[in-house]
Amino acid sequence: MDSTDKKRLRAEAHSHKPVIMIGQAGLTPAVMAEIEIALDCHELLKVRIRAEKEERQTISDEIIASTGAELIQMIGQIAVLYRPNPEKRIKKPMPVKKPKPKKAFTFTHRR
Repeated sequence: MDSTDKKRLRAEAHSHKPVIMIGQAGLTPAVMAEIEIALDCHELLKVRIRAEKEERQTISDEIIASTGAELIQMIGQIAVLYRPNPEKRIKKPMPVKKPKPKKAFTFTHRR
């Protein structure tokens, strides 16, 4: 993934709220299952990791290794992950824009 794609995904993720929150229990199998489900549904995902700095990095590395997602951005406790879903990537044809009818020019003569 190149930098322009990451930039676009960061901009898209800006308005999202964290979907998954990892707390005191850490990265449990149940949390990993929810991350998998969320990545399948949303593709772009924000995860809040409530832990110390070093621990946050190891948790995000574990998530990336087990899910195959890519880390787009990590700011503080928020990690932005992206994993494309091939089933969701069916391209829809772009709608054809109809040209607007031009208004007839009317000349009014004033005296």
